[in-house]
Amino acid sequence: MLNNITLLIGITLMYATPLVFGALGGVISERSGVVNIGIEGMMTIGALAGAATSFFTGNAWLGFLIAGLAGGAFALLHAVAAVTFKADQNVSGIALNLLGPGIALFLARLMWDGGTQSPAVQTLPKVFGSGAFAGTPWANLNIDVTVVLGLVAAIVVWFVLYKTKWGLRVRAVGEHPAAADTLGINVSRIRFACVVLSGVMAGFGGASITLAIISQFTQTAVAGQGFIALAAVIFGKWTPHGAFGACLLFGLAQALVIILGGGVVPIPSEILACMPYILTLVVLVLFVGRSVAPKADGVPYEKGSRG
Repeated sequence: MLNNITLLIGITLMYATPLVFGALGGVISERSGVVNIGIEGMMTIGALAGAATSFFTGNAWLGFLIAGLAGGAFALLHAVAAVTFKADQNVSGIALNLLGPGIALFLARLMWDGGTQSPAVQTLPKVFGSGAFAGTPWANLNIDVTVVLGLVAAIVVWFVLYKTKWGLRVRAVGEHPAAADTLGINVSRIRFACVVLSGVMAGFGGASITLAIISQFTQTAVAGQGFIALAAVIFGKWTPHGAFGACLLFGLAQALVIILGGGVVPIPSEILACMPYILTLVVLVLFVGRSVAPKADGVPYEKGSRG
């Protein structure tokens, strides 16, 4: 019994971690008033950058860092379009979701002789479930360092948003940019920085997949995780702690898919594979009307306007 419980917890945390990074990125961006549905594309770029760096350097930590930088660099496109040129933020995000996988596949084929996936790469270390715990039920937790980093990131984002002057400015810009502007806050600069930071977090999320879960880059490495992360943002009411809890719920759904798919319960594999996405749709239907986004979310700000 304890074996099954620890296994369920371990798998839940493992699959929730990429969602946590992606959802935190969404919270940061949307709290400043910029809708970022391009998290899927940013995670894909991060997944490739992390795997490629780890493969060619043998350093998974460097790969994790480069993945964040790559995600942030890709998010610059969204920041320029949505903040600088005040383009439709949804269209810009969709474009990134189309560009990200395309660019990643193109670069993967260049780096790995026409293949769409990388060889096995150096992975990030485990922090629990090995060594002294080998041979015990606790070894099933098998927690890698990205799980800890995801928890730390959630705490840091919460602290910055609700306990610092900069976080107050971010929330002010997302709720009433005109009022923030009259107080001398540079709305465009705050939003630009938040969009780039959201890309960095999404890049970390992509790297946590390729450097901790599957140990390589594949065409389906991200496979909708960015969209589930966006659902977690809505379910979590645009708060870091709420999004973190929602990600644990979605991670639990993925863990149940794996455990039930082991033959414990005779459920068709096709139905099991759909469970996380069905749960995402159910959450959106039940909670999207009850969750209130920041008032200026998705609304480009024109200096001097009253919006």
